[in-house]
Amino acid sequence: MLPGPHNALTDVAGLRVGHATRTGDGALTGATVVLTPDATVGGVDVRGAAPGTRETDLLDPRNTVQHVNAVLLSGGSAYGLAAADGVMAWLEARGTGVPVPGGVVPIVPAAVLFDLGRGGDFGRRPDAGTGRAACAAAAGGPVEQGVVGAGTGAQTGGFKGGIGTASAVLGDGTVVAALVAVNAAGSAVDLTTGQLRGRHLGLPGEFPELAVGAAELEAMRAAARAAMPPALGSATTIGVVGTDVALDKAGCSRLATAGHDGLARALAPVHTAADGDALFGLATGARPAPDLHGLVALQAAAADVVGRAVVHAMLAATTVTTPAGTLPGYRELAGLA
Repeated sequence: MLPGPHNALTDVAGLRVGHATRTGDGALTGATVVLTPDATVGGVDVRGAAPGTRETDLLDPRNTVQHVNAVLLSGGSAYGLAAADGVMAWLEARGTGVPVPGGVVPIVPAAVLFDLGRGGDFGRRPDAGTGRAACAAAAGGPVEQGVVGAGTGAQTGGFKGGIGTASAVLGDGTVVAALVAVNAAGSAVDLTTGQLRGRHLGLPGEFPELAVGAAELEAMRAAARAAMPPALGSATTIGVVGTDVALDKAGCSRLATAGHDGLARALAPVHTAADGDALFGLATGARPAPDLHGLVALQAAAADVVGRAVVHAMLAATTVTTPAGTLPGYRELAGLA
């Protein structure tokens, strides 16, 4: 198994990723959109106990709508769902959506994470303009990671969280990839060693070798001790798992379910009462549906790419200081920067 050319969600041909980031003047938040090609099927699996979501009922296999036009990941907790209005308006202006009498209705499932007040002002959060800006920035190719988009205000276990992505190309050419905004109540760091929990999932040469010294380990432990105990609904890791094979809505939901296994390998604890963890599954259908062997391989790889995306998020996230305090980046504490 090898990574795709960009080691990113955009290695699934047709998927485009755009970030909108709001910082300064009390803001530390943003949104990330995944725009899909025509006839992309979607599913979802929500595991956290405090989710903030929109249009997830449409992804139930029992319900009528089959295709999605975009997926939105946003900061701002429940307020951030307003960014989906901007995504819908951007798509509507381009005639993209389910045809109905008089126009179209874009299908934009969304999930949010909690970052309220981390820039110093509780009222600075994503809105419709943020969603439109993310759409305008959407592109294929390399995906910016770290303190950007929905990961701008993210934190986890006393460390700065962020956006990460990873991909894999299976033996038969199938592509599976993930994009994750890491904002967990738990931690991505094993404080007995100072290593990232998901590092063992990396492909050869993917992650830097790291020997954590005593001073670095104590700095990490101090950051973890300084973190406030998580309050109800104050965390949440959200993301997208995509593939280029044909899957129905049930298959896309199962792809998202497998992705949650990757969260469990890279974060501890996960799916807690303080988290609203949600993953979306997307299938573009550019390749035929897999046989049983191929389906199992796809689901196994989905878990791995999600776990690897978490590691990339932590490695890319840099230290941020705002009036609300300092969120230290893992790279700095580990001596990598």
